[in-house]
Amino acid sequence: MAYVITSPCQNEKAGECIEVCPVDCIEEGEAMFYIDPNICIDCGACQTVCPAEAIYMEDEVPEEENEYIQLNRKFFEKVDI
Repeated sequence: MAYVITSPCQNEKAGECIEVCPVDCIEEGEAMFYIDPNICIDCGACQTVCPAEAIYMEDEVPEEENEYIQLNRKFFEKVDI
C-alpha cells in the first residue's frame, strides 16, 4: 500500500515531500505532485512534512478524495509510455 497525494496539493505544490522522499517516488505534474505506488516504500516521510496536509496512506484517504488514488496511479502509467 502506498501513500496518495490528494486535492489540497492542487496548485499548492510546496515540494517538501520531494526533498524528503528516500526513494524518489514523487513526481511533479502540471497542477500537483503524484506518488508512484509501485516505488513508494510507505515510510511516511512525505506525509509528515506536507504543509497542505494532502498526503494519506491509501487506506486512509477520505472518501471524498478517493478519486486521487486512481489519479496518482494513472499519472505514472502515462509517464511509463
